[in-house]
Amino acid sequence: MMLRSLVLFLALAGPLAAAEKPNIVVLLIDDMGWGDFSCFGNQEAKTPNIDRLASEGIRFKQFYVNQSICSPSRCAIATGQYPQRWNITSFLENRQSNKRRGMAQWLDLKAPTLARSLKGAGYATGHFGKWHLGGQRDVADAPLITEYGYDKSLTNFEGMGPKLLPLTMRPNDKEPKKIWQDAERLGGPVTWMQRSQITTGYIDAALPFMDQAVKDKKPFYVDVWPDDVHSPFWPPVDKWEQGKRGMYLAVLKEMDRQLGKLFDHIRDTPELKDNTIVLVFSDNGPEPGAGSAGPFRGKKGSLYEGGTRSPLIVWSPSLVEKAKVGTVNESSVFAAFDLAPSLLTIAKVDGGKTTAYDGEDLSATMLGKADASRKAPIFWRRPPDRKNIEGAVQPDLAVREGSLKLLCSYDGSDTQLYDLAADPGEAKNLAAGQKETAERLAKMAVTWHQSMPQDRGPELGAKAEGKEADE
Repeated sequence: MMLRSLVLFLALAGPLAAAEKPNIVVLLIDDMGWGDFSCFGNQEAKTPNIDRLASEGIRFKQFYVNQSICSPSRCAIATGQYPQRWNITSFLENRQSNKRRGMAQWLDLKAPTLARSLKGAGYATGHFGKWHLGGQRDVADAPLITEYGYDKSLTNFEGMGPKLLPLTMRPNDKEPKKIWQDAERLGGPVTWMQRSQITTGYIDAALPFMDQAVKDKKPFYVDVWPDDVHSPFWPPVDKWEQGKRGMYLAVLKEMDRQLGKLFDHIRDTPELKDNTIVLVFSDNGPEPGAGSAGPFRGKKGSLYEGGTRSPLIVWSPSLVEKAKVGTVNESSVFAAFDLAPSLLTIAKVDGGKTTAYDGEDLSATMLGKADASRKAPIFWRRPPDRKNIEGAVQPDLAVREGSLKLLCSYDGSDTQLYDLAADPGEAKNLAAGQKETAERLAKMAVTWHQSMPQDRGPELGAKAEGKEADE
């Protein structure tokens, strides 16, 4: 009788233990500006599904990504470390271009990943959407996405393995056209579908994966990384607009509509609603002329606030402090590389003993149980190919400490110092009047820069290069 009771207890303990670990969904939007959600101030287009998620969660206004451009930003999210540690400092392109800029061809498999840590703790792990950490153009020998700790993946033309590739239609076109057709050699199976519906394609793959994890009584970690609002813009033909900004907004609104399917499924499934955390943010600032950085200076590729500050929404009815639901956190300063250690804490997974994260555990802040910021400063180094943006010469390094933000050249010269509490738009340079502070922060930035593996930013900057486009 005692043995039977013990067997029954163990049978029940497994699902209960799994249920204690929350499901995690990370929704990363491509090239969207800080001010493009209507809940972050967009008056030109409404994003009702995102807005509802924000009203049921917490908005964070001082959240950053760790680079102002795609691949390194994603590297920091995946690893919890500065992307410079892995020689991914700009967007990954073809083999020759990566070498010219002093970059790796793909994320080293030795790098720690959030997916691998969670999988080791019993999570089902899936990546659905843009990858851009290896496997693109002529780099066809990169690792499969699943080698980074994912059980299943579905990506676009910038990753190895199964993928969705885009068909495009303009008004009055009689037949769709194929783009990125050469990406078929980067793995399959390949499904061709309308570019304007690919976010739904990713969601339609993610939902069965999530439901199967529930049936298997396993928690899950799922990336949904759409690339809708990255140019070129392809809204549905009946929602075509004029001009770059108009086309961008059309795609933004359509993406929000498609994301509603994901959010509704989570809300309407009791096993998910009561035990899932959803994070939504952008990988870098907006492309000039497309998205909006809100009140901030700078765009994609720049180390000014508009290039690195990202709109973060955290939603979880069972985990977020009830009194903080629907609120805005104006004060907590943290960044994307803080997400890995924070989510591991929320998932009750001890990943810190074997991994030296640059990120810090801000889990209490993310869940509205505290208003703490990072203790250590945040450092940035510009992409090596982005010395000039729209004719403006860009600083090479940046550091944020408290409310102060300093930008400078690689050697610490040409300092710009801003108090973001009083001047979030970085309009008034305080460096001349606060010389000692500027020198101290510049020395910190240079020391950090020199401690990291080097790319060819100084050489390319000296030649005034950096005009290629991130595709």
